[in-house]
Amino acid sequence: MTTDNYRKHTSNNPIQKLFINNFYKVFLDVIKPLEVESILDVGCGEGFTLEKLYQNKVGKILEGIDYSSTAVKLGKKQNKKLVLKQGDIYELPYKANSFDIVLCMEVLEHLEDPEKALKELKRVSKKYILLSVPNEPIFTLANLIRGKNLTRWGNDIEHIQHWTSFSFEQFVAGDGFEKTKKRLPFPWIMLLLEKQ
Repeated sequence: MTTDNYRKHTSNNPIQKLFINNFYKVFLDVIKPLEVESILDVGCGEGFTLEKLYQNKVGKILEGIDYSSTAVKLGKKQNKKLVLKQGDIYELPYKANSFDIVLCMEVLEHLEDPEKALKELKRVSKKYILLSVPNEPIFTLANLIRGKNLTRWGNDIEHIQHWTSFSFEQFVAGDGFEKTKKRLPFPWIMLLLEKQ
């Protein structure tokens, strides 16, 4: 029992490890100064991001939700201290303003209706949303560099949305949230939004 996300985070490929480690370094640099207590990771997979937060003593309430029951089962087996549940990004089982920050890392590019998902993320956030998506076409080129998806010229078959840094900023703009930080950990885009 495994998933693509699990394989990505446990890969022995040195380039893959470099990318992931840099991603989490930038992620922690963005989130630590916020001093948030309650964190929801939507699309948490097996809980790798929540585990990084736990290890770095960021937040007091750490919860994750993912559509994949396989990922949730694997995450619970691997890390018993994390609160992980199966659920739908379009209908999160939480009241409005439930979490200081809502994370959605490497999820929106997989969705048929990312606009609807973003509205739901905004609904359950008290103050912040932290998003990351592949930075195209850089992400596709990085796949080629590390020998991934070669028959598709680096394109990930599960990615149905593609954003440049500029187009992603346009996508998230408005609805009472303002972009406060933008980081580009190669080959991703990371945006912090704050409720106004």
